[in-house]
Amino acid sequence: MTKTWIHRIALVGLLAMGLGAGAEPLPGQGITVQPLKSSLAEEAFQTLLVSRALTRLGYTVLPMKDLEPATEHLAIANGDATFTASHWQRLHADFYRHSGGDAKLYRAAGAYAEGAVQGFLIDRKTAEQYGITHLDQLKNPDIARLFDSDGDGRADLTGCNPGWGCELAIEHHLDAQGLREQVTHRQGSYAALMADAIARFRQGQPVLYYTWTPYWVSAVLRPGTDVVWLQLSSEAAPDTQLPNGRNYGFQPDRQQIVANRAFAERNPAAARLFDVMRLPITDINAQNLRMSQGQNSQRDIERHTDGWIRAHQALFDGWIAQALQVTPGH
Repeated sequence: MTKTWIHRIALVGLLAMGLGAGAEPLPGQGITVQPLKSSLAEEAFQTLLVSRALTRLGYTVLPMKDLEPATEHLAIANGDATFTASHWQRLHADFYRHSGGDAKLYRAAGAYAEGAVQGFLIDRKTAEQYGITHLDQLKNPDIARLFDSDGDGRADLTGCNPGWGCELAIEHHLDAQGLREQVTHRQGSYAALMADAIARFRQGQPVLYYTWTPYWVSAVLRPGTDVVWLQLSSEAAPDTQLPNGRNYGFQPDRQQIVANRAFAERNPAAARLFDVMRLPITDINAQNLRMSQGQNSQRDIERHTDGWIRAHQALFDGWIAQALQVTPGH
């Protein structure tokens, strides 16, 4: 092999690493990043996608760690971690504020995932048979008993894990609707509780549960086909009535990337990346469904993420390009 060819091969290798003659060093070189997510395994996909993009910017990204949302926000504010990709703007507003707000945290300008919804659902068969459209109809003991799965005469609502934030809203609605005597808010491992609810549904039994999107549940129990959303009266929940007049007790939300404020200010390229990344909720739902069907190992999630990047390479490369255009101080 001639010296000319050896030189060309070496040059190609350097350019591939972004270290060719005249090339600017990547903005993240020498900087370590710690991602966080909640205990919900289905948040790994969107978190790993951000990690992959940060790696392209030269950052050394550690494996993600699990903390519940309130502690997650505090850890990021205190500099013990770098970012989360699953901050809900409305649902986690108190966590954000109590962790120092804008003084300690950087909330990305754009919505990473837009149109997140949540609420209460029951199976369509029971809804139509008994004319159930609103949550407060469960004040009728005969209606509540339809959803009793443990024989105590109270409706069993598959609810939200303590610490996620959604459990506070559910508890508020149970109080506001006067349902304390008729409804039991079942909490624990949400995935296990929902597996039990889905099994009951497939046996033809009534089900009552809380869920949200993006998540795989609504791909299995399809709203409008298998199940229906329960509404709340506008008098009981005036702030959550939608423009179409329906009211599910929760305003549509958006998921955003939240990072440590000092990190974002020192790393404008990373901050710009956080601002421009967009991930359709339908894509998160689809990946989450694959996890629910058994593709839930770390290797599976990495394969899903890398597959998504290949399928959207131009979009992904565009995020990197926009981030690299930012210079320190801008």
